[in-house]
Amino acid sequence: MSFINPYFSENVPWLRGNLHAHTTNSDGARAPQKVVDAYASAGYDVLAISDHDYVTDLTALDARGMILLSANEVTANGPHILHVGATERLEPHGDRRRVLQAIQSSPGFAVVNHPNWERDFAHCPQAELAGWDGYTGIEIYNGVVRRLEGNPVATDRWDQLLSAGRRVWGFAHDDSHRPGDDAIAWLMVQSADRTADAVIAAMEAGRFYCSTGVTIERIHVDGRSVRLDTANAQRIVVHSDFGHREMAADASSMSFTLPEDSMATYVRVECWGPGEAMAWTQPFFVARG
Repeated sequence: MSFINPYFSENVPWLRGNLHAHTTNSDGARAPQKVVDAYASAGYDVLAISDHDYVTDLTALDARGMILLSANEVTANGPHILHVGATERLEPHGDRRRVLQAIQSSPGFAVVNHPNWERDFAHCPQAELAGWDGYTGIEIYNGVVRRLEGNPVATDRWDQLLSAGRRVWGFAHDDSHRPGDDAIAWLMVQSADRTADAVIAAMEAGRFYCSTGVTIERIHVDGRSVRLDTANAQRIVVHSDFGHREMAADASSMSFTLPEDSMATYVRVECWGPGEAMAWTQPFFVARG
């Protein structure tokens, strides 16, 4: 029995990124260059412009040293699906399975956005998430929902999917629409190359963690043990199937070994820092045999 580790063990750079930001090309308050400037000034390495049902042209923009990714938030007629790496606008079919099939046939990958948004906390019902195929992950944190109705956190949805055997990654994004929406939630992506293709490949492989302020400095996996070192966590919690809490440590580092008799199919690590600062690893799936 051992963990499947999506991360590199060697010293590979971490790149800070946001895949969900809107401009005046849809319902954002700022022109595309202004959004790029804001994220560059905040020290980001990667940014995707993800206007609603619109692929913003990046060629005229000054990237300000960042890796710019094209994207399209498929919006009309159903739950919102982020197409990262989009080269063209896709028809927003009400049957989202057709949208996901189209994304699978296109460059890039799909992320289901803010499932716990809106008054019923069900912008995307769990039955839909469970029934769809072809998406790489879901937003487990959406920054703009902090000021809207619903819950910005969707780890409950994620655990349900993982516990049913779905291998999907968790994403955290700003969903920026206006000043004040920036640098709330981000990804830290492990990529040796600073290219769009390399970053997209790293995310598809799960080589990233999510953060709202906690920095993970080291992730080490050996067999059925995982060790995590952070810069500023005050509590670290290990979860397994259906959200079961395997252990908690009031420290900035922790080591966890899965018991030999455990029936868990995965574990994931959640880090709690000061204020609303958190970080989430991707799941470490359990290989047996």
